[in-house]
Amino acid sequence: MSNQMSPEKISLDKFGLEFCVISFLSIVGYFLTKSLLKSFGPVFIKAGLHGADMNKPNRPVIPEAQGVLAATVYINIMFLFIPLPFRKHIIQSIRLYDLFSSEPSLSDDDILAEQSILFKTRLIPFLAALLSICCMIFLGFADDVLNLRWRHKLILPTLSSLPILMVHIANIGTTHIAVPLFLHRYLGTSVDIGPLYYVYMGMLAVFCTNAINIYAGINGLEAGQSVAIALSVIVFNLIEFNGTEWRSHLFSFYFLLPFTGVTFALLQKNWFPATIFVGDTFCYFAGMTFAVVGILGHFSKTLMLFFIPQVFNFILSLPQLFRLIPCPRHRLPRQVTVL
Repeated sequence: MSNQMSPEKISLDKFGLEFCVISFLSIVGYFLTKSLLKSFGPVFIKAGLHGADMNKPNRPVIPEAQGVLAATVYINIMFLFIPLPFRKHIIQSIRLYDLFSSEPSLSDDDILAEQSILFKTRLIPFLAALLSICCMIFLGFADDVLNLRWRHKLILPTLSSLPILMVHIANIGTTHIAVPLFLHRYLGTSVDIGPLYYVYMGMLAVFCTNAINIYAGINGLEAGQSVAIALSVIVFNLIEFNGTEWRSHLFSFYFLLPFTGVTFALLQKNWFPATIFVGDTFCYFAGMTFAVVGILGHFSKTLMLFFIPQVFNFILSLPQLFRLIPCPRHRLPRQVTVL
């Protein structure tokens, strides 16, 4: 018999409380976002954050940058959720200082070692992911207010992705990529691409944050595609819970379920006839959320399969992005009359 231990499997008994709480918080996030969108619309218009809806004949003025409300609700939900996955370790740390028990179940050295491993492999990625998302929310709102140039939209997401890239280096450090089966004979099962691996990760963050923004122009398109991608990735995560990398997919699930809740509330208001605009804030917020779960969830290549429409749109948009042909600020569909 082999002495090797079988891979650890996810247990609903162990994580059932987290599933219930994150589901409840996602529902709360949906209703809270919906309430804030209704209350703060006039406030944004009064502050000058508004635009004309060019999808309607009379072009009514409606509030812009409403994605910042959904993003704010999301970030606060995640902050509230942080202690829950680490509650057992927090209690053990408290017991270490004899606040709850004079006879801790583990020795001091064991607890300290366990806390060190937990902090490095689970808590830091959680916090780094939220830091990157917060940075992109701030930059997105700055774009809504200041109308940043395209070069800024390429540089700033790269800088915002540094926290998650540093976590990847510290925790995993591998720069190997899997090789397709038909190339195993020539290259083996994996190839070490060295620093290019992190260049790819940085480019993924830039692509995701801008892909949602570029693929826009119709009421509900930005929020709609984000909900579709998020639900697809959640289904993928649920399927992969039976695999050996279930912890990475659990991390992704925790981030995407509340995101889906707040985004669905945004979608309802942004659906035609839209009463709000999500703004660049939401596009950057959504893109960085997807980049974070793809990079730290270790399925960045699979993530690109869910971005196929955005990839085609990006390729079609290259002539405009490189100024080979004129690129209007608002790219809207138009009806061409054939005589």
